[in-house]
This record gives sequence, structure tokens and C-alpha cells, in this order.
Amino acid sequence: MSSPRKQTTAKHTPQLRHRTSNVAPDVMDPHMSRHKSAVASSLDDIIISPRVPSTVRPARGSPDVVEGDEVELSLLDGDERLRAEEGFADDELATMKSKTISAKDRRAMVLLIILYLIQGVPLGLALGSIPFILRDHLSYSQLGVFALSNYPYSLKLLWSPLVDSIFIPSIGRRKSWIIPMQLIIGSMMLYIAANAERLFEHPADNIYELTFVFTSLVFFSATQGGSGWALTLLSKENLSFASTCQTIGLNTGFFASFTVFLALNSEVFSQKWGIPRLTLTGYLQSCSILCFAVTIWLVFFEKEGRESLDKSEMTVTTVYKTIWDICKLKHVRSLIIMHCFAKVGFQANEAVTSLKMIEKGLGREDLAIVVLIDFPFQIIGGWLAAKWASGSQPLRPWIWAFGPRLAFALLSTLIVYWFPTPPLSYSFLVFLVIHTVLQGFASTIQFVGISAFHTRISDPLIGGTYMTLLNTFTNLGGTWPKYFVLKGVDFFSVAHCTVKDTDTELVVKAAECVSELGKEQCSNIGGECVTEQDGYYYVSVICVTFGVIFLVSYIIPTARRLQALPTRRWRVGSE
Repeated sequence: MSSPRKQTTAKHTPQLRHRTSNVAPDVMDPHMSRHKSAVASSLDDIIISPRVPSTVRPARGSPDVVEGDEVELSLLDGDERLRAEEGFADDELATMKSKTISAKDRRAMVLLIILYLIQGVPLGLALGSIPFILRDHLSYSQLGVFALSNYPYSLKLLWSPLVDSIFIPSIGRRKSWIIPMQLIIGSMMLYIAANAERLFEHPADNIYELTFVFTSLVFFSATQGGSGWALTLLSKENLSFASTCQTIGLNTGFFASFTVFLALNSEVFSQKWGIPRLTLTGYLQSCSILCFAVTIWLVFFEKEGRESLDKSEMTVTTVYKTIWDICKLKHVRSLIIMHCFAKVGFQANEAVTSLKMIEKGLGREDLAIVVLIDFPFQIIGGWLAAKWASGSQPLRPWIWAFGPRLAFALLSTLIVYWFPTPPLSYSFLVFLVIHTVLQGFASTIQFVGISAFHTRISDPLIGGTYMTLLNTFTNLGGTWPKYFVLKGVDFFSVAHCTVKDTDTELVVKAAECVSELGKEQCSNIGGECVTEQDGYYYVSVICVTFGVIFLVSYIIPTARRLQALPTRRWRVGSE
């Protein structure tokens, strides 16, 4: 006779496959907000989680973004993951690899890539390009308010069980949400495009409307996620390509909205290469057309495959109870604390350094070029890091990479302090690229290491929910500090407006003489903003110092202790 626990597991297994497959958070630690270096993109807060079966041996297609400081890539070796997660023998794996991809699967892969691309576009705007555009007009405190728009992707777990449970059977489990979400996303893009001049001409007066609009855009983008559809779109032998589609689509959408748009939006870039300047209005209109076109295709030409639904499926209440049971595990609580504060040491570097470099004279087009050069090195570095983290101690590379990342954060601060006067030399740009690549490699090592550890400890009976929960807290660790870091830059900054005339020198205590708007207001009265104390350096030192102390006092001993635990200690009901 089976034990009660085994009976319960058997009863709920089918639903776990469906309910948890769509539960995976980000954005955007498409890098989706990782400034891995002073000029890296915002993808570190969004993590693409490695595929983990949500039942004993079922779902090969449960990848999703946990999107990213910041989208990072799940670069664990595909063959190793197939063997570890699915239990394939070598001859079975060889048979799978020898099969050609059918025309139906190729069409399905193209559709998945496009859906993920649409999902990555709002992330690239909210986490990437828009903060750089607003920096010319807002203080760092106001940018901190806008940074709240990053939160929905990191909190996706809170409503994902609802999205996966409520649907219209005649339309389909996935299309019931994807179609309305894409209509909303396209409509919101048109709204922003129509009001771009009003919103961005004086953004300080519209900061709360901008924050609300982009927070909503990221929220609907996170809800749109179509990774669960891979279960029926792709054939079983090709489900392993779902994570590839996700990586390609999300990163394409993210970099199109961040790196490519920043370059094409630059007047210097357009004049240099003799091409028309791409405006935010034009870009959003183009993206909305793509969004509506894909939605029309889904409504009239794409049918969703049937999924087996029966009374044995877990209810939404049961899914949330499972999440709570996981959180109550002693070792999971220790891991959550570690995740929530592990990235604080890098936050000044990730949230402010690139903005400071642009303030010092780094062109947006130069920033875009550096990020583009860094991207292929991330792919190579991720593959190498996956080899390193594939052993019995996946947290070892994660721990070892902390030192270099903290060192690079301090070095970034020194680069800003000694930033050369424009025009920038090619040698300095080369140095900046090398700095970016090395820092990105350290970040990738950490991502692969922690992803491998999450894969190892997740209970295979509830793998999707377990992995998503852990990745959610990983994301939050890189999201929640940004608001306070940006606020802190203004809090510690001391600047005044000096107005000189022939007889006297008048010092005006300006309410805000940090942003470009404050400097412009000072200039309008014939004055000049003089910065006595730049809060960026204070915040950077505080973050790095905290990072070193927390690393030595908590992360290293806790990580070693957790890594040494047998996997059974991570199972629900083990305590």
C-alpha cells in the first residue's frame, strides 16, 4: 500500500504539470535589470530559469522568464539537462537528436519566438532605454520612482496560478490570456506614442503617470507569457527547443528596445551614418502594429492544442498553499534571506553608473555599441560557466564570483570619478569594453551557478513552483534596492546655484540642482550649478561595503552549509 504522501502526489501530479509551467518570473537579475558593467543592459533582474520538470517525469517544456539586475540566459548544456531532468538514456538522446524538426514544429518555434519578442519589447523600454531618456530631465529620486515599473516581472509568481487556472475552454488555456494581453499591450503602446510629446517634454510633471503607464505595460507583458503553450505547440521530441525560443525572442525584443533603439534614437548616430533618427513615437507605433498583427493571426489562424483537464488537477488554493509550505522550510528561509540581500553590493553600479557615465559625456550610441559587443561574450562565458557549475558544488562558482563583481563595482566608481573629458579616445572605449565583458562574465558565472543549485534542490514533484519561487526572490534581490539607491544619490548630494554679477557673487540654494532640468533652471537665471558633494560616490561605497560584510559574515558560511545538505532536506514535509 502506498503512503498517504505518495497518494496525494499521484493525485495532484497532472495539475502541477499545467499549473506550474506558466509560473516563472524575471525581465527583463531580456542581462531582461542587469547593468553588469557600467554600461551593461538591464537584464540581470530577469532570469530565464533552467527547465525543471514539474512532476516526477513529465513536462519537458516548462521554461519561463523569471526576468532580470536585470534577461539572463539559461546556458546549461542541453544534453546534460535532458539526461538529468528527463532520465533519457544515451541511445534515446541520440535518437532524438537524429530526428529532423517537422514543418509544424518550425512554425510553432517561429510563433513562440515572436510571442517572446513582444514580451521583451516593454522590458527593454522600461528597464533599459526610457531611464536614459528621462535622465536628461529628472533627478535620481524621480528616477527611483520610475524604477518601480520594474517590479511586476519580479512578482509574477503572485498571480501566475490565477492566469493558469482561469480561462475560456472554447478559446484555449493560453490564448484566453495571450490575446487580450497583447491587445492591451498594443493599445498602451499607441497611447504612449500619441502622448509622447506631452509626457517626455516635461517628464518631471508627469512622473507618476509615466510610472503608472510603464508599470502597467510591464505587468501585462509579464502576464502575456506564452511559455506554457509550448507544451501543446511543440511535439514531445522537440520540447527542449522551447528554452531556445525563449532566449532568442526575449533577448531580441529587449535589445531592440534598449540597445538598438538608443543608438537609432541618437541624433549624433543618425547624423554620423546618414540615416533618419528613430523617434520613440515611431518605434512604439511599429511595435503596436506587430502586436496587433500577431494577435489577429492567433485569433483566426492559430488553434491551441487540447490539454487534458480532469478533476484531479490542483486548485489555485492548493498551488498557493504549496508555495507557502516551501517558504516555511528552514533552509529555504535561509536561502531567501541570502537572495534578498546578496545583490545590494552591486546596486549602485547597476542602477547609477551608466547614467553617471552618460552625464560625464559618454554618448548613448557608444553605450549601445559597448552593450552589443558584450552580448556574444556573455554567450561564450555562459557556456564556460555552465561547465564549471555542473559539478556537485554549483554554489562554489557563485561564491567565487562575488569578489570580482564587488571589485568591478568599485572600479566602476573610480572610472566615473576619473572619467576623461570628451571626446573619448578609442583606447578608453576599448578599456570600457574589456571592463564590461569581464564584469558581465562574473555576473554570468553567478547566474549559472545559482540556477544549477536551484535545479538541484527543487522537489521534482513541484519543480515548476519550487524553481519559480526561488527565482522570484533572486529577482527581488536585484529589484527592491534600486529605488533606495537612486533616492540615496540625491540624498547625499549637495549642490547649489551660483549667480555672479559685476559686484557680488550670489549663492542660490536651489531645491534641485542635480538633474539637467535643475541645471537648466539655474542657467536661466544666469547661474551655474556647483556640486559640492556627489551622492553617487557615497552610495557606491555604502553598497560595496555592505556587500563585502554580508558576503563574509552570511553568504559564504550559509551557502556552504546549504550546499552540503542532502536533497531530501529540501523536500516539503521533511521537517
